[in-house]
Amino acid sequence: MAKEKIQYVCTACGYDSPKWIGRCPSCGEWNTFAEQRTGGKTVYDRRLQLSGSAPQQGPVRMRTIESTVEPRINLHDDELNRVLGGGLVPGSLVLLGGEPGIGKSTLILQTALGLRDKTVLYVSGEESARQIKLRADRITQEESGVLVVCESMIENVFRHIEDTQPDIVVIDSIQTMATQDVESAPGSISQIRECAALLLKYAKESGIPIIIIGHITKEGTIAGPKILEHMVDTVLQFEGDQHYMYRIVRAIKNRFGSTAELGIYEMRQSGLRPVSNPSELLLSDIDGSEGLSGVAIASAIEGVRPLLIETQALVSSAAYGNPQRSATGFDLRRLNMLLAVLEKRVGFKLMQKDVYLNIAGGIRVTDTAIDLSVIAAVLSSNVDTAIDRDVCMTGEVGLSGEIRPVSRILQRIAEAEKLGFSTIIIPNANMQGIDPKNFNIKIQPVRKVEEALRELFG
Repeated sequence: MAKEKIQYVCTACGYDSPKWIGRCPSCGEWNTFAEQRTGGKTVYDRRLQLSGSAPQQGPVRMRTIESTVEPRINLHDDELNRVLGGGLVPGSLVLLGGEPGIGKSTLILQTALGLRDKTVLYVSGEESARQIKLRADRITQEESGVLVVCESMIENVFRHIEDTQPDIVVIDSIQTMATQDVESAPGSISQIRECAALLLKYAKESGIPIIIIGHITKEGTIAGPKILEHMVDTVLQFEGDQHYMYRIVRAIKNRFGSTAELGIYEMRQSGLRPVSNPSELLLSDIDGSEGLSGVAIASAIEGVRPLLIETQALVSSAAYGNPQRSATGFDLRRLNMLLAVLEKRVGFKLMQKDVYLNIAGGIRVTDTAIDLSVIAAVLSSNVDTAIDRDVCMTGEVGLSGEIRPVSRILQRIAEAEKLGFSTIIIPNANMQGIDPKNFNIKIQPVRKVEEALRELFG
């Protein structure tokens, strides 16, 4: 057996060094090196012994490979199915990450309880079987085919899988799993990497899909080596604020579908409820907020789903001569850019004023089409004049003050019409191919920010 040695590996990029370094020379991150023991018979060597060193098959020509549509397992959850690209692919390895207490285990457990025609093996390394039972009773009182085992050794997990032959396996969580061939503690870089490699190999060979739950660090990234995200087929991020009822599932990586999809849930006492029409929930009561300044409605697109989002802004005089800029649910750097456009192109002086921006509902929006609503909300608060609640808008704002075209304009208009808005302001460049007579909503095209503000404030 080879002599055991110690090396240090960067948890951000995987760079290894024989000694500890404060700053990684590869990625530039600070304090990311963790100790890892190597030597002796590794898990990789053991996998070679089990599978044999001879190749299983030779190279084949591309044209001889049959391209078939991957079958999908229906999870009976429209939101989760959409994010996964139509369902769970057999033999795939899915990683779900999120903050502590956000509801990762609840989401996976209620999905497993809803699969009446499938056998699900739920492997828990964090909670006891009684704790899982209490959560399951809170979600549903009906019987299900979920098998629960509390185990943290990966070798024992594989024995349970061979004995029960489940249709789906859930690992909660990968940071608690350990293999006896690695001497480091559970949760270390080497343990996470080797356990994930064994799970990936087993999933591909057996065709059983495996869902693993992962913790995240204080920086918001999934704990463990970066190679963990490269190994799995799909990486899902579970987001949301614990003080809000909404939760969002995003696909960061998906080998079997689009990464532009997202699913929205509402956290309740009985579990997570899928939200089929999030626009109605993300908009506050129209009658209760009538006449309030600093509120504008934006028509945004997240994935292929149109959303009507309420943008709130507050502009006030800087108390101590140092103006503050704050944004919740929106990129702060983009807010500063939009404020600079207002200063330079429109002539509004906001240099000595505090500007606070909030996207209602606690969600984070990356669609640049809400630029126009951000500017409208800021100016509405600045002049203390309310915007008509029957008007929504969409458009990207350029540095010269022009309103740039946006994608999927027909879906945005249809969503605004469905929710009862009377007018929608869109970029003039998006008018090509649109017949306003086909809609029951007034379509107002604009070319520059000044035109949009003239339509809103007169």
